[in-house]
Amino acid sequence: MVIAQMHLPRGLPKPYASLRSTGNILRFHHGDAIELLERLPKASIDLIVTSPPYNLGVRYRSFNDSLPPAQYLDWTDTWIAAAKRALTPMGSLFLNVGATPTRPWSALDVAQTARRHLQLQNVIHWVKSIAIDRADAGARSMLDRDLAVGHYKPINSTRFVNDCHEFIFHLTPGGRTPLDRQAVGVPYQDSSNMTRWRAGGKGLRCRGNTWFIPYTTIQSRVRDRPHPATFPPKLPEWCIRLHGVDRADRVMDPFVGLGSTSIACVELGVNFVGVEMDRNYLEEAIARTRAALKTRRKRARLTRNLR
Repeated sequence: MVIAQMHLPRGLPKPYASLRSTGNILRFHHGDAIELLERLPKASIDLIVTSPPYNLGVRYRSFNDSLPPAQYLDWTDTWIAAAKRALTPMGSLFLNVGATPTRPWSALDVAQTARRHLQLQNVIHWVKSIAIDRADAGARSMLDRDLAVGHYKPINSTRFVNDCHEFIFHLTPGGRTPLDRQAVGVPYQDSSNMTRWRAGGKGLRCRGNTWFIPYTTIQSRVRDRPHPATFPPKLPEWCIRLHGVDRADRVMDPFVGLGSTSIACVELGVNFVGVEMDRNYLEEAIARTRAALKTRRKRARLTRNLR
């Protein structure tokens, strides 16, 4: 573990841990998200990517996820107000929120609460599982059967369908934050389409607001995914890429969990600051981020040796 000075806002308490990579530093704080957000200087964070507790009764170690709805939304209002103050004028908050069939309004209530402070610039649907009929995929797909990919938690009910997606609300101070849409672009299926659109010069089109990102298959829930509600690192990586890596010098996650956002920052080489109230989750996040740093350094050495 390396304790170091960071190219990040001053005035924060001493971090629980700091990890240094080539050109960027990642700081981890143990404590309360709102307290840290309120200590940040105004307009000091370029981008926030986070997934707070959803208040759906998930069994966290150090947080009551079954608050009365009004109390939960008051808490949400407080932390989003502090996040808005910390964001730069062209910053972004990518807020991942889920719901359940019996509480379908919960995610939308969070979005309405955020509306008091930030503009809803985009609504992205994180698709965790999808089924594609061979006939609908077209001849170019070369499918020989119907395809079902991804992971979901089955729902045994005569009233509800399986829940295979979550929301990512892209919130900004003024609704005018520019995006690097081709950074998570999709290659054109037909190259002739490239000539029809001004933005098709790279052979990519905007991915749009449906992102299929499945979880990596694990062998043991306790060992491989000890946090009860986390997103895969690819999700925050795409959020950072969409915002624009060159404008994401200071990325934050106020609810670190297992460190998916910090791992994404390692991959993209940007600075990170995060806070987690549960020490066990925080230790796990630091260990996973350290492992990602080690992997990145190995790749860099291999690349240099191949030149």
